[in-house]
Formats: sequence, structure tokens, C-alpha cells
Amino acid sequence: MSNAAVEHHQKAAEHHEQAARHHKIAAEKHQAGEHEAASHHAHVAHGHLVHATHHSEEAAKHHANEHGHR
Repeated sequence: MSNAAVEHHQKAAEHHEQAARHHKIAAEKHQAGEHEAASHHAHVAHGHLVHATHHSEEAAKHHANEHGHR
């Protein structure tokens, strides 16, 4: 596996972890009735999901290029 693919997998994992952290904060804020703060953290979590998806897709592209049949 190329170094680029490894980096994309690591970045995807980091962004998923950050998304999870923000979802947990959003849940806490929502429970406390702090809906604006909950919305903010949910939106940030979604942004991390978008980044994670990008990196997952890039890793898959590297895999297809290295191991796909042409």
C-alpha cells in the first residue's frame, strides 16, 4: 500500500474520531437545552464526516490504481 493511501486512511480515522467527539458534545448541549451550541457541534461533526469520506474515497482510489484490473 502506498504511503499516500496510508495517510488517507489515517486522516479518515482522525476525522471520524473528531466527528464522534462533536456529536457527543452536541448531545450534551441538546440535553442541557443549549440548542444553538448543539447545532453548531452537529454541523462541525458533519464537516468532519465530509473530510473523512473524502479521505476514504482517496484511499479507495489508490487501492484501485494499485490492485484493480484494467
